Amino acid sequence: MMKNRPLKMFFSGIAGSGVSAIAGFMSAKGHTVAGSDRLFDTNPAHPLKRIFASAGITVVPQDGRGLDGTFDMAVFSTAVEAGTPEVLKARELGVPVRTRPACLCEIAESFRTTAVSGTSGKSTASGLLAFLMKHLGLNPNFIGGGRVKQFRTSSNPGNFLAGDSDYLVIEACESDGSIVNYRPQHSIILNLALDHHPVDKTARMFSALMENTSGKIILNADDQNLSEIKCGKPITFSIHNPSHYRAEDVEYREFSTDFTLHGAGFSLALPGEHNLYNALSCIALLAETGIPLNDIARVLPRFQGIERRFDIHLNDGKSLVIDDYAHNPHKISSLMKTAGRFRDGVCYIFQPHGFTPTRMMKNEYIEAFTENLREGDHLVILPVYYAGGTAARDISSRDLAEEIKARGKSAEATEKRSDVLKMLNKYQTHVIFGARDETLADLAKQIAGILSVGYPYQ
Repeated sequence: MMKNRPLKMFFSGIAGSGVSAIAGFMSAKGHTVAGSDRLFDTNPAHPLKRIFASAGITVVPQDGRGLDGTFDMAVFSTAVEAGTPEVLKARELGVPVRTRPACLCEIAESFRTTAVSGTSGKSTASGLLAFLMKHLGLNPNFIGGGRVKQFRTSSNPGNFLAGDSDYLVIEACESDGSIVNYRPQHSIILNLALDHHPVDKTARMFSALMENTSGKIILNADDQNLSEIKCGKPITFSIHNPSHYRAEDVEYREFSTDFTLHGAGFSLALPGEHNLYNALSCIALLAETGIPLNDIARVLPRFQGIERRFDIHLNDGKSLVIDDYAHNPHKISSLMKTAGRFRDGVCYIFQPHGFTPTRMMKNEYIEAFTENLREGDHLVILPVYYAGGTAARDISSRDLAEEIKARGKSAEATEKRSDVLKMLNKYQTHVIFGARDETLADLAKQIAGILSVGYPYQ
């Protein structure tokens, strides 16, 4: 795809994290890009729409009128249903159709690609790897899901880079099963837990990715589920078990982490064990491809992280407000362990993402909250996030809250976000988290604004 003439491409569902990254990347590479999203139809002033305009990307209503026979390809988000006007229009016109994962797979074939996967952490790890490679002079390309704070510009939301090398870092998501089609040069697999699919199904996908990898396979030696996958001779990283790249002398601070590795000292400006694993995976890959550890250590502290990953909206010595993308049980446990390491009496505000995932992970959600809520902590569960579609709405936040309360923990469900604002004077630390809904960051900002002026919401 990348070696042919410039293309005219249409992206349906262009506001999605994965689709927007590909659209921005292809535009930056000189292709003509247009697209649509129901998010922009309902919110024409959305900031991402302005970013697309700055990048020269045309946004049209999601009703089929913006798609015509002059397009070389139409790329559809997996969230766009088969019967939507644009899908029907593309078929009627004979415009070649790709899903987002299929498009990414075609792009990846044109580069020396590193695929970063795992059920948690891949946005941070892929963004960190691209950041390190950029600042080590490797000029990489990058197509991610999360928005790297230091990649953001007026024409880039932060989820892609268009470098001048043949290196490409991609976030390889297992959610739709397409991960088995990637054939990367190198692969990183961070962990394996319940998320979009049962663990055994995801394990088979990761095994296929490993088999399709021609170069290095970087694997977490501390992850029990990954240890059961046989894949030749992977390069391993760890914190606890023996491995090729094991962190030592680890010091977890409130907002950072220090450690040593093979005698070199490292500082990471991100907190928590989960972020240490992310960093170790990147260090292992770069070291295995010939980058000196001291060079990596020099660049690592500069990385400021991914948008909505432990974003601090207020830290005035008294009140602390954090916004995070955590949404599956493994991510939630990691977030709560990190927040609870230095703070007592945390108010956790969680929005489940989608009825189908909430139904599938109900028991694991309950276990994660039951294990991590301490005396003095409180959990507020917002209504399940619904982005449209045909999913059965047969589970509620109240179903989760009642079972967590039945296990002796402080939890409640609320129908209105305004109810959260009325209890702010009860806690000094608030952690807001959930996936897909960017207005959660707005809620975090609102809470921070109220607490920063020193009086409770009335």
